[in-house]
Formats: sequence, C-alpha cells, structure tokens
Amino acid sequence: MALQWMILACVVAAEAAVAVMLTLPAPRAVRKQIVGLTSMLLQPFAGILPFAAFQLLDIYWKNEHRLMCTSEICTADERIRFEKSIFKAQRNVILCVSACLLYWWILCYSCPSDVCR
Repeated sequence: MALQWMILACVVAAEAAVAVMLTLPAPRAVRKQIVGLTSMLLQPFAGILPFAAFQLLDIYWKNEHRLMCTSEICTADERIRFEKSIFKAQRNVILCVSACLLYWWILCYSCPSDVCR
C-alpha cells in the first residue's frame, strides 16, 4: 500500500510542477512549448483519475469496516492506533482529491483557447 501512495504523491508533485510552469509569465514562444509539453503529459496523467478514485473507494470501505474504539474498554495503545489510522486516511483523501483537482485544473488551463473554460 505504501508504494501506491508514493506513486500518487509523485504524480501530484509532478502535476503541481506543471501547474506552476503554466502559471508563470513567459514569452509567447516559450508558453506555446510549455502548453505543447503539457498536452503531451495530459494523456498519461489521465491514468491517475481512476487510480485515485479506486484509492478513495478503498479508504471508504476501510472506514466503514474499521473497528471503532469509542468505549472505555479500549486501551491507550488501541486509541492511539485508531487515531493514527484516522489521520492517515484523512491525509490520503486530501492527496487523492488534490490529484484529481490538479489534473482538472491543468486540463482547463492548458487549453489553447477559451473552449475549455
């Protein structure tokens, strides 16, 4: 599982770098090259959308079937483990949502005209 999240984090970082490159002011010729490169990258990055959706479904399923530790019978270690798993799931949801939003934003921003906007 850690490898999946590492891959997703790397793709989000790459998407963020592309988004920054698109927003920087540049001469028209350089901007055309950046948009062309971005258009080439959009097709392989599209694979991240079903991957992120699958990861979100996995998080949802695990959350629904997680053992709750709300009673007073739970030990301190069990409560700490439960809280850590909740924080980790929240972090992973933010990562998945940011991957989808960054992809959508890059797609809309790299359109050559106002057709996409």
